[in-house]
Amino acid sequence: MRLNEWLRLIAGVFVLGAVLLGATVHPYYNYFAAFVAANLIQSSFSGWCPMMALLRRLGVQE
Repeated sequence: MRLNEWLRLIAGVFVLGAVLLGATVHPYYNYFAAFVAANLIQSSFSGWCPMMALLRRLGVQE
């Protein structure tokens, strides 16, 4: 997998996990889902995403 596929996979797992935890454990987990969504929105405008920087450091191919 390449960088964009990894990013989509990680974001999807984080959001799905947060929504499931928010529905079963505590509603405050939904704030984590909102944080991930806000980060995706800001990265679409700025072109910079912290997870992409981390994945690049880990050697994921672009």
